[in-house]
Amino acid sequence: MIGIDERTEATRDGARPMVRSTDAAALAAEVAASVPAPTPAPSPSSPAPGPGPLAALSDAGLEVPVLGGAFVRHVNLDVAASAPAFDAVTAHVARVLPYYSSVHRGTGYPSQLATALVDDARIAVARHVGARLDDVVVFTRNTTDALNLLASAVPGDTVVLDIEHHANLLPWERRGRRVVVARTTIAETLDALDDELRRCPAALVSVTGASNVTGEVLPLSRIAELAHAHGARLAVDAAQLLPHRRVDLAASGIDYLAFSGHKAYAPFGAGALVGRADWLDRAPAHLAGGGAVDAVRLDAVDWKSGPERHEAGTPNVLGIAALARALAELERLGERARREHEEALTARLHDGLAAQRGVRVIRGFDDADDRLGIATLELERGSVGLVAAALAAEHGISVRAGRFCAHPFFDRVATRANGLRASLGAGSSADDVDRFLDALARLVADGPAHDYDRTPGGWCPRVDDRPRPSFA
Repeated sequence: MIGIDERTEATRDGARPMVRSTDAAALAAEVAASVPAPTPAPSPSSPAPGPGPLAALSDAGLEVPVLGGAFVRHVNLDVAASAPAFDAVTAHVARVLPYYSSVHRGTGYPSQLATALVDDARIAVARHVGARLDDVVVFTRNTTDALNLLASAVPGDTVVLDIEHHANLLPWERRGRRVVVARTTIAETLDALDDELRRCPAALVSVTGASNVTGEVLPLSRIAELAHAHGARLAVDAAQLLPHRRVDLAASGIDYLAFSGHKAYAPFGAGALVGRADWLDRAPAHLAGGGAVDAVRLDAVDWKSGPERHEAGTPNVLGIAALARALAELERLGERARREHEEALTARLHDGLAAQRGVRVIRGFDDADDRLGIATLELERGSVGLVAAALAAEHGISVRAGRFCAHPFFDRVATRANGLRASLGAGSSADDVDRFLDALARLVADGPAHDYDRTPGGWCPRVDDRPRPSFA
């Protein structure tokens, strides 16, 4: 097949152009002429000590408006929901976009290139997650789509924990789901899982690799051994884990892995399900349509086996190419560098929260010794939704408030109705953490500086003078 040069001119020295289509200057040019020129917000006289960004991301240097007319550098602490694209991914998509064309059976040069992108991406994904030689890689829209596909293929009950994101809780509901309530320690939780599988065998155990509420990482190799000892397979929702930790199916014993590009610095609408082929080859086609069949007659259909069985229709070529390029960039950054960067910032975040009054950080397990850069907190008084809105509107800081699509788990471990989550990634810095901690302390102590109304869509400034670009 015809390949495409993967080289990129992206640098890591931080000396990138600050002018972007969405920065303060470009935004100001798009708003009404009556809007005053933005006034820079005050900043510390010297940068805070500690790690800077590990990687170049598409939102680096992004400036956003805050109430009152100023623009500030955006602090993105909502990467657990969706992460910005690596610069390398953005550049790669721009390079391949002119060659976008139909895949498979096309005879034109662009079509051959598009087909090569998809075929090569399948190999890149398999390599990145340590797939076995007989595993298949099915491209999906996201983790939720991948787990719904797997749910249609499981020949029996599935056992899950109550800590799961809804993507790994709801798909099994109509197909023999059994829930084990996690205990206060991981050790006790594994014992409870062992007891449930001994009491009644299951076809599959499906767990999150890391909680999207607490960031706590589960011991997947131990869970795989436990599941296999009872004749079950193990599926892992790696939406949160994969952008932060290298996952190896063959080495860990994981049978199926689901993940999303939009959390792994490739927000172009692609995900993947990787794992054993036999169940998937016997399952009904995830989508019925062209590309999933060998032959069609009015009275019968011969469905394909392998990944194409579940990939009917024209694939998301650019999303798939972006996903593969993002995984390559994660590999280039290196497991050790990514872990050290995140651990330093995570410690800074949690230490800072521990020093604040009126704030409680939520945990699921007393013995969890590994966690991602996620902290979900609740307030002794006041609304986390109002605080989240004020962080954005007055300080240019993005976080998330709610129950994070993990309602059963959140309701069990929290004492308030909602929490506020701050999450870190490869583009995060010590200054990001410090700005968040400082703004949070001021909001908890003194409240917002502006008036807000509670609406069906959440808390909103009563008077919002922040300009928006024309596309919004």
